[in-house]
Amino acid sequence: MFARSSTFKGEPSGIRDGIKYVQDEAMPMLEEVEGFVGLSMMVDRGSGECITTTSWQTADAMRASSDRITGVRGRLGGLLMAPATVQEWEIAIMHRAEATPAGKWCRATWVRTEENTTGLSIELYRTALLPRIQEFPGFCSASLLVDRARDRVCTTSSFDSLETLQNSRDDAWMIREVGVSATGVDIMDAAEYELAIAHLRVPETV
Repeated sequence: MFARSSTFKGEPSGIRDGIKYVQDEAMPMLEEVEGFVGLSMMVDRGSGECITTTSWQTADAMRASSDRITGVRGRLGGLLMAPATVQEWEIAIMHRAEATPAGKWCRATWVRTEENTTGLSIELYRTALLPRIQEFPGFCSASLLVDRARDRVCTTSSFDSLETLQNSRDDAWMIREVGVSATGVDIMDAAEYELAIAHLRVPETV
């Protein structure tokens, strides 16, 4: 499975209309595209940041969708008054303890791995880190996306409320430190978001 994320550093005033556009117009159109599996949308209503992620059955299906996605991205960027930064990923891990409907909250962490060590990072996350993360109160789901060509990894964990997300911060940081120590990765960024749309439909890989 594969994914394409589009990150907008937009205006807070555009978030509401952006969500409505994706729900009412973009998703019905994308449902007709061959190989489309689903979409998620994370937002920070305070800063105006928005990350939409589409999922695809194959890398070929993801690349063949570029023309349709470019139009969606342009319209959404207009509403948010910001250009998009685009990243393509392989979905290495997807695990759900329960359904993750819109209105829940998530934490995303972006990591740079050492050259040719992405496989080690995937295995460490699967066997050592994820078992600890899923024990957090309020845990709903976790994913790990990789860009092997650029030695990048993105992990996302979702929770059933803002309170449980906030309560997990200290423990989540300790787990990240374990990963850094074991693999020598560099944490590039970490942020928390409201999960405005949760419709990825990616199968379990754990």
